[in-house]
Amino acid sequence: MDLTAGDNDYLYRFVFEHTQVRGELVHLDASWRAALDLHEYPVPVRDLLGQAMAAATLLSATIKFEGSLQLQLQGDGPVSLLLIEVTANRSLRGLAHWSGEVPDDSLLNQVGKARLAITIDPGSMGERYQGVVEVAQDSIAAVLEDYFQQSEQLATRLWLAADGNRASGMLLQRLPGSGIDEEEDWHREVLLGETVTDGELLGLTAIELLHRLYHEEDLRLFEPEPVSFRCSCSRERIETMLRGLGYDEMQDILAEQGSVSVSCEFCNHLYRYDAVDIERLFAAADQPDVPRTRH
Repeated sequence: MDLTAGDNDYLYRFVFEHTQVRGELVHLDASWRAALDLHEYPVPVRDLLGQAMAAATLLSATIKFEGSLQLQLQGDGPVSLLLIEVTANRSLRGLAHWSGEVPDDSLLNQVGKARLAITIDPGSMGERYQGVVEVAQDSIAAVLEDYFQQSEQLATRLWLAADGNRASGMLLQRLPGSGIDEEEDWHREVLLGETVTDGELLGLTAIELLHRLYHEEDLRLFEPEPVSFRCSCSRERIETMLRGLGYDEMQDILAEQGSVSVSCEFCNHLYRYDAVDIERLFAAADQPDVPRTRH
C-alpha cells in the first residue's frame, strides 16, 4: 500500500522490533473538518478539541474493547467541557463547551480546576470501566501521560497538534518489562520522539514523519485503519430518552411549545415530535418500564 499519498483519516500502529516499545500515529483530516463544520469554535477551543479528538483515537487503539471509549474533561474555567467518543470501529465525534474569552496559553488557564475521565462502555459485552485523573498539567498530552502512569502503570508519551485543517497525534508506550535493555530502548525512542514539531505532525505523511524520526531504528509499520466522523445519535435513542421522561412531561412541553424538539449537540441534527408522534411513543402496551402518569 502506498502510504505517501492518501494519508488522510488513518490510524497507524507500529512497533520497534526487538524492544518493548510500541507506537501509534493518527491523522484526522476530513473527520476533523466535519466536526468543525457543525460548530464555530474560537481558535484556542478548536485546537484543544482537535488535540483531544486525536488523543481519544490514539487511546482507543491501546486497548481491546467493543462498544465505545469516551474522553471527558470537565472544569470550572472558560472551557467547561470537552467530550469525545470513539467506537471500536474508529468512528468518532466530539464537542466542546466554553464561555467568554478563552486564553491561548496553558491548559490549566483554559479549563481551571478540572478532572479528566476515560470511560470504556463495552455495550452488552460487560460492565463500564472509568478511570479519572485530576488535571494538573499544562497540556492534554501531559495529563494523559499522568493518567496512564497512575491508572495503568504504563510509561506513555504523547504529542498532539491541531489547526483548522488537521488534528494529529503520536503515542509511544512501553510494554511491561524490567530489563536494563528495555529501559534504554524506551529512553532512546522517547528522545527521538521529542524532536517532533507541531508543523511536522500536521504537515508530514505518516511515512515521512516516521522516517524523519526513526530512520535508524528497526520499525515495523502495520496496515492503517480508517477513521471517520460519525454521530451515533438516532431516532430510536431519542425516543427512548423521551419515554423515560414520562407522558406528563411530554404533554407539558407540547402545551408550552407546540412540539417536542431535541437537538443532538454532537451533529446538530434536530428531532421534532408533534402531538401525534408523542401519542404513538406512549401507545405501545409492551413497555411496562415506561413511566406513565396519564389519566
